[in-house]
Amino acid sequence: MTGALRGCVIHMSQMVTGGAGFIGSALVDKLVADGEPVAVYDNLSNGSESFISQHFGKPDFKFIKADVLDFERLLKEMDGHSVVWHLAANPDIRKGTESSRMDLEQNTLATYNVLEAARKTDIDSVVFSSTSTIYGRASVLPTPEDYGPCLPISLYGASKLACEGLLSAYAELYGVKGWIYRFANIVGDRSTHGILYDLVEKLNRNPAELEVLGDGNQKKSYLLVEECVDGMMFGFENAKDKLNYFNLGSEDQITVRRIVEVLIEETGLKDVQLKYTGGESGWAGDVPKQLLSTKKMTELGWTPSHSSEEAIREAARITVREYLRASK
Repeated sequence: MTGALRGCVIHMSQMVTGGAGFIGSALVDKLVADGEPVAVYDNLSNGSESFISQHFGKPDFKFIKADVLDFERLLKEMDGHSVVWHLAANPDIRKGTESSRMDLEQNTLATYNVLEAARKTDIDSVVFSSTSTIYGRASVLPTPEDYGPCLPISLYGASKLACEGLLSAYAELYGVKGWIYRFANIVGDRSTHGILYDLVEKLNRNPAELEVLGDGNQKKSYLLVEECVDGMMFGFENAKDKLNYFNLGSEDQITVRRIVEVLIEETGLKDVQLKYTGGESGWAGDVPKQLLSTKKMTELGWTPSHSSEEAIREAARITVREYLRASK
């Protein structure tokens, strides 16, 4: 089966932490469309009510504005659910560099709270959004899930690796079944950060000149958010081990230089002067070369439908359109 969106029959009460965020809201859309009872738990620090407001008033939908770090509230709200999709986190690597406690609290401690609440409320299924940055500067490309040692170069990557360790331990000690997805770079509708978002903001300020972080030779894989959600749900339905862990990304790469070319093509701007800041990495903690092995997902029966460049072009169109609409 390919990454084309499918009907999905799970029939469980679902909670999505971070469900008003970029990836979380896309997941919520799919779960609701499939007729699942869904509760969104989000403090709106990175997400937006507008991403999920189309579901307000539906009989099997609930929105809880609360912080995952509020353990007593989390415990109360998780009780009675069958599955927790845990996507609440600091999504921006650079923000975590500026505030060194951010990733510890919003990623690692938040995940501990979700797992502990799952243990106390007898929830046996937790699906976790991890990241390719746990691998650090991997010497093997494409990087398989059993690559090691994992030596992250960002606090974000380190915090997510710690989260994976916690989920592994809870699966072993308390019978909490886990699904871990190590995402490539996810792009598409409702994105609130990342390379396309940042570049469009810069072009909006000055359409004649564009600063690009790094030397432009950074080369990574990109996946549309709809396909990310589709892969997560496919893995949840079809992988049944005590602990299931997968890379989730496209099967190729695209350079920053090519991303910039595609974006400028989609804006229709002419004679944009490019200014590269230089250096192998765009910022502290940036992994300049990334490509995940997707063999495990392929063997399970799922592959993405778009290449990295196709994903970037579609996401660029969406980002430009949405930004222009918001700026009117």
